[in-house]
Amino acid sequence: MRKVIETFSAQETYTLGKEIGQQAEPGQIYTLTGDLGAGKTVFTQGVAAGLGIREPVNSPTFTIVQIYEEGRIPFYHFDVYRIGDVEEMEEIGYEDYFYGGGVCLIEWADLIWELLPEHYTRITIEKDPSKGFDYRRIIIGGTGD
Repeated sequence: MRKVIETFSAQETYTLGKEIGQQAEPGQIYTLTGDLGAGKTVFTQGVAAGLGIREPVNSPTFTIVQIYEEGRIPFYHFDVYRIGDVEEMEEIGYEDYFYGGGVCLIEWADLIWELLPEHYTRITIEKDPSKGFDYRRIIIGGTGD
């Protein structure tokens, strides 16, 4: 099932992420794609808030995965933008996260598509400057869901 949602502020993007976090269940994997500055981090902060995580959530660009365990479900936030090859994912034990009891959110997941399990929820965030600086088109669903 594919759903398209338009947001017109960072707060609306955050709120959408929060709603997804509130509905998330153990074992769910979300992939998150979008250009630099599209709002992936704001969306992810909302997901974390929806899971009950209160600590600051930032993009784990240099660590590949950031683990948050204080919420109602463990949250594993991946940013694979700087990954050289899929062997780096094996080195960090990605399978423990992908097939564990937490929620995974993977930014730039298209770089590791061959490692993704059969079922995941694809989320794409797109900007359209003609509709305003803060406008976002968020597509939930599609391949892999």
